[in-house]
Amino acid sequence: MGDAVVEIEPDKISNDKNSVDNTDEKNTIDPHNGEAITKMGISPNGEYLVTYSENDSSIVSWNVRDEGLLRPGPSKKLYPGEIPDQIGVSDKNKRAFITNSREIEIYDMMNNNQKILLDVHYKRFLYYYFTFNSEGELILYARRFGSYFIFVYSTKTKNNKWKYKRMYKIPDYFSLISISKYNKLYLFSNNSIYEHNLNTEKSIKIFTSNEKIFDYKRSIFDIIQSDIKIFSNEEFICIRIKNKIIIYSIESEIPIASLDINDGVRLCNFMHHDGLIPLLLPLLSNSNIWDRLKEEYPTESFPNDIQTTTNYAFGILDGQIRKLKLGELFTKMKLTFKNSKEFVEDGYAFNVNKKIDNPYMEILPAVFQKVIDQEKYKEESSRNLIIWEINLNENKLELQVFKKINVSSQWSKLDLICEKVVELWCSGTELLWNELYNINEIIVLTSYGLFIFHFNENNESISLNYYYGGIMDYNKKQSLEGYKMMFSKPTLPLPNDSSFRVCDEWISSIIESKENFSKYGDELLKYGINNSELRLIKEICDKQIKNNEKLLLKYGVKLLTLAIKKHDIELMEVIYKNCMDYFKKDFGNNRMFLGIIASTMSLLNKYYPEYISRYSSDSTMVLNSFYNNIKYENSNLHLHSFQYPSIVNLTQSIWWLKYTIFISEFKDDHIIIYWMLNVFHVLIILPILPIYFATFYILSKYHFIYGFDEYLSLYHAVIEIFKDYYYTDPTTPTITFMNPYVKFVNYPQGYNWFKELILPQSSPFVEIISKDIYKTWNGESLINFKWNKYGKYYYSIIWFGFMLLLGCFTAAATIPQQYTDNNIQKQLLVASIILGFIHLSFEVRQFIHNPIKWIRNFWNLFDLMSFILPIYTSIYWLQTNNRNVQSISFTCLFLDIKFLLFFRVFESFGIYFAIIVSVGKQISSFLVVLFIIIISFAHTFYILLSPESSFSFDEYTNNTDSNNPWNIAPTYHQVFDNGTVNSNPYMIQPPNKNTNMFVDFGTSIFAMYKFLTGDSSALSNWTYKDDPSLVILIVLFSLLVVVYLMNLFIGLLNNAIEQDNNRVSYLIQKAEILVEIELFYLLPHQRRWNAWFPDVIYYYADAGKTRRKIKELINEGEFKTNEFSKLEQTLFDELKIQHNSRDPVDVDTMRQILKENYERNSNSQDSVDEATLQKVLKENPSVDETTLRKILIEYLSHKASK
Repeated sequence: MGDAVVEIEPDKISNDKNSVDNTDEKNTIDPHNGEAITKMGISPNGEYLVTYSENDSSIVSWNVRDEGLLRPGPSKKLYPGEIPDQIGVSDKNKRAFITNSREIEIYDMMNNNQKILLDVHYKRFLYYYFTFNSEGELILYARRFGSYFIFVYSTKTKNNKWKYKRMYKIPDYFSLISISKYNKLYLFSNNSIYEHNLNTEKSIKIFTSNEKIFDYKRSIFDIIQSDIKIFSNEEFICIRIKNKIIIYSIESEIPIASLDINDGVRLCNFMHHDGLIPLLLPLLSNSNIWDRLKEEYPTESFPNDIQTTTNYAFGILDGQIRKLKLGELFTKMKLTFKNSKEFVEDGYAFNVNKKIDNPYMEILPAVFQKVIDQEKYKEESSRNLIIWEINLNENKLELQVFKKINVSSQWSKLDLICEKVVELWCSGTELLWNELYNINEIIVLTSYGLFIFHFNENNESISLNYYYGGIMDYNKKQSLEGYKMMFSKPTLPLPNDSSFRVCDEWISSIIESKENFSKYGDELLKYGINNSELRLIKEICDKQIKNNEKLLLKYGVKLLTLAIKKHDIELMEVIYKNCMDYFKKDFGNNRMFLGIIASTMSLLNKYYPEYISRYSSDSTMVLNSFYNNIKYENSNLHLHSFQYPSIVNLTQSIWWLKYTIFISEFKDDHIIIYWMLNVFHVLIILPILPIYFATFYILSKYHFIYGFDEYLSLYHAVIEIFKDYYYTDPTTPTITFMNPYVKFVNYPQGYNWFKELILPQSSPFVEIISKDIYKTWNGESLINFKWNKYGKYYYSIIWFGFMLLLGCFTAAATIPQQYTDNNIQKQLLVASIILGFIHLSFEVRQFIHNPIKWIRNFWNLFDLMSFILPIYTSIYWLQTNNRNVQSISFTCLFLDIKFLLFFRVFESFGIYFAIIVSVGKQISSFLVVLFIIIISFAHTFYILLSPESSFSFDEYTNNTDSNNPWNIAPTYHQVFDNGTVNSNPYMIQPPNKNTNMFVDFGTSIFAMYKFLTGDSSALSNWTYKDDPSLVILIVLFSLLVVVYLMNLFIGLLNNAIEQDNNRVSYLIQKAEILVEIELFYLLPHQRRWNAWFPDVIYYYADAGKTRRKIKELINEGEFKTNEFSKLEQTLFDELKIQHNSRDPVDVDTMRQILKENYERNSNSQDSVDEATLQKVLKENPSVDETTLRKILIEYLSHKASK
């Protein structure tokens, strides 16, 4: 296909020698004593080039900045046997190379080849790769004991040394492909290619191949060297894998094209449309298009292996350096694109750079000049046999095309071929000028914009190819001069809002034509979003967005947000379905489509919460790759989350590395003294061994030390011996999943530092707390990632800070004064005030951020009281020197409760706290009803039992009022010797406010509460027989409230507890704690750290638990086995699960399933493990029991024989 469509115009190419000299520049001086050049390297910004000749054993630098012939600069003769494996040069002409013995050599070519050393250089490191970045730094890739490291050095020379700046460790199972000048590492692992930015520490997966790249017959180093090449700039990453080229868009974060190396049409179109020549050209060697170019050009002008800069290409041919100008090369190639329309049809030509070539740059300024000069307007324009007639009739632009029989004949209306009417939604439009660009294209200038129409002779139709709206008044020369300058540039201005507002025909021509849409669709969609033109947006989505991934990625969040706010369910469904379809079409590379949905989840949760549940179901268990997702990992890693790849920053361990280098050199020079010091070292630390190991563990965990050479450190030596001989982590088959909540935890990058302290911006994670998210493994793994990254550390700090407050106030309030000094007590109270205000400031910030949410959170009441009371009590105590016992008591109560609340982060405690809050919310309405009923009865008893006349507790009142406290107070009567009782009381116990609690309405309510709890003493002072109304009320209250409502309350509690007794409520509670930490304890810049808030999170899952979970989902209807996507098929294949439960399970699959289950849970040695057998049968109902039993016996026998 490629050979047939790539043409080189013969009239533009000369085959003689002179034409070559105009294209490339060949050095005329023999820099290597006439010997052939075998290697070369170029500086990051194309300032210098360095070459190596194997025969001459020399290295030469070249200045390639200047135009003209290449001229060699200083050279360096190498030592015998010193063979460079890689050579390179910086933009300051500092030359470096890695020898075949894996050592790095650096020389200053501008300073008499003076040797430069690294200030941190460990001779036991083996160097495999290096590069100079655009900032003038040296980046080294080295290995030690199977581990690989990245070192970054400044190239500012001081004392002939380059200073160490940063260091990183590459994770296991990752291999380096290359390092770009933009400080980006490109790594390969498990059929995928990753990018890690050393500046931002952001890691992303840029491509996953659905075809196996790794071959066990070849080393990974050979595969990378021969099959994978990467070139990148700030917009694109171009990858060649065997015979395929993948173009990855950095803006869209997806591969936008996957091309065959011999697909000349698309390769040339990409090079032409998007300016990718410097990136694609080095990848085209040994391809059909390359061979075709070599046929058309003289052979020596096309070296097979080239390196490029922005403007030039350099290569070695016949032992000489060739320099080619990329612009002239592409121009002379004159590649024509017969099938360029096909390229547009495939959706690849979306206008990424927003640049539209202006072929009219010579004629358009002349048109504006004629209007400025007020030349007379002509209604007709003709050329050859074609005549155009343009008229304006009531804001309708009418165009007619006529064709004469021959040049000499007169034309008439009968010669009309086609016509077109364009309606303009504006009044007072005038025709200013029209000008033919060629017989098929005409430029029409009106007072409301510039039109360019195209006449298609094949189908005899007129189409609008370009329109730029704007008021163009011929009386306003300054304005016209501005337009003249605008249209005289090499690129046409993109359409503005006026273009779409005035002319519907222009909108239709863009939507209906994929070629036009590839140029102007971006602006049209932007116009539709900004003006909420839902009809227009739907039409674009229906006709264009299905085939335009980049458009959906760029505007998907805005489109879905608009659809939700406008309640356009049809548009919501289109966008949601397109996102999920694109993702499932290529789940390894199209993960960013999930970010569109995840980024709008707060709105979805507010208006359409059913979409949250739907998304959780549609995106469950997303695999990381197409192949090899199952590995044997630590058995405790189920739902352990991580960023992939996890590049470890070891910069802070520089002093430990220097210490390791010193000890290593000392050991080599003084071996006996070294061992004597080691013995002395051990003897010293033996008494403090626990402290020593604890300290080293903490330093190692936070990368202040690292085991570069394990046996040079006692701590690392003991750890290694312990791992090798005494302890092995139990492993289990583990599968790696991608968390589908892409960009769910990210915060907006633009922020005001001081404003963020008061009103911090939110992320989707902060704005939405939904059970539909946290009931899944994805939600739980998200919580685990945040908790392990920063949550547990900040929570510990907050807890410790509160413990200081609790300890200070409790000590001041509890320790008797005879045991403490008055000054110490005052200091404790002052510390309580300071700590209380610090904690209270965070509560105030939470209230300011979202007052309603803060008030609705039940626990905030305890937080507030536990901070305000210590502050108030301490200030009052210090000011008055009065120990207010009541205030101190309540303060200690709330402080103790607050201390207890810190345990809610632990699952065993947190579930109960979650139940308390959740149940309280559910029964709150019932409690209100109960409270109103209690108040009603309290009011009734208050009216019935309150005294009718005034009385005083200090003066005895004798009357007939049965409710008078003096009349119901306990009395004592005299008993005479004859047994009679004196009717007048001998002694009366003075009443108090509790004698008749219904004297006051407040105490009446409390009396009813006591009755509710079973204490009826408040009603025991009256004679029930004499007061039937009192008896009736007591019976009513006891039956209605005490018996019925309280039992109903207990039943409701039981139901609510059963409903919320699960881990989901606990995880939601933990998510709320993390939200609080993020917004009010992390600093604004910390919320933008990629290591803590990555775009994509991955997690491990136990393979056995995954099978059980899948079966559970199938039973619940979450997995539709009759509608399997590629994602589900790959997942089931990895786990050896049959796609249809009715299909029989083959013997190999049963053997694999049984092996994994047995190795995870085996306890028996020589007999059939019945528990494992039944477990497998339960999880896989389609497995035949008899066959499985035979396989298990066979497996155990084989294991016993080993």
